[in-house]
Amino acid sequence: MSETTLSNTVKARRNSSSTLMRRVIKNRAIYLMILPGFLFFLIFKYVPMWGLIIAFQDYKPYLGMTGSRWVGMEHFQRLFEDPAFFQIFANTLILFGLNLLFFFPVPILLALMLNEVRHSMFKRTIQTLVYIPHFMSWVIIVSITFVMLSMDRGIINELLVAGGYTKINFLLSEAWFRPTYILQIIWREAGWGTIIYLAAMAAIDPQLYEAARMDGAGRFRQVWHITLPSVRSVIVILLILKIGSVLELGFEQVYLLLNSANRQVAEIFDTYVYTAGLKQGQYSFSTAVGFFKSIIGLVLVMGANRLAKKIGEEGIY
Repeated sequence: MSETTLSNTVKARRNSSSTLMRRVIKNRAIYLMILPGFLFFLIFKYVPMWGLIIAFQDYKPYLGMTGSRWVGMEHFQRLFEDPAFFQIFANTLILFGLNLLFFFPVPILLALMLNEVRHSMFKRTIQTLVYIPHFMSWVIIVSITFVMLSMDRGIINELLVAGGYTKINFLLSEAWFRPTYILQIIWREAGWGTIIYLAAMAAIDPQLYEAARMDGAGRFRQVWHITLPSVRSVIVILLILKIGSVLELGFEQVYLLLNSANRQVAEIFDTYVYTAGLKQGQYSFSTAVGFFKSIIGLVLVMGANRLAKKIGEEGIY
């Protein structure tokens, strides 16, 4: 490379840097607004990644990460050879599949119905009522479930007895664990999940609906041909993000519902990591399990994003 070319390259880089700084200064309010979220992900998501190294060590707290013995893929091999691995993996996939099949469409349908409500006071009241469960902790949600489904004066069993049926032990039944899990999620999160969809629907040009009405389209036709196509990209993005959390079903809810009677269908990776990592002190092994979950989620997000682009959607990157 000649001296002139090198000089031009250096000048171009300096000009690019100065242009970038001017843009940052000009849009400083936007960057300041982004800063808290950036710091959150940096501190709580990226910095802890350094700790993944203990998945390849026989980690001892008193030796630290620098002094612990390196064991390579030993913990991953142990995970895949564990007889419980395939059962836990199957339980996790089944719960995720039920979540995707029954819960994911509910916020979309609820948002479509709320979007069709024209009385503003009634609409705001309904929105407030369906948002409230989101602010309750899973401890409260599961406690309410216990009260309702208890064999001893639970309202559901009392209604069954009043109707001439026998009581059902919902809380200790393997068959009823998954329906209970899904119904809890729908009740708690369906209303909160409508926020993004309602925001996307609010951005739809009203002239499209006016033109459809002039052509004789009813409410259902307007929803099918205008509303849903307009929010399709949002649905695809949220679906991709949902697929990425295939092995992240949430520890607290499942752990509170878990007991010795339903463990065969209720044990998932999150509860398995808690048992192995915190209760039994197997820090390296539990980190390896978490690392495995993250890799699966990353692969699925990339695959789903690629598929979305092939069918004409934008994807997430």
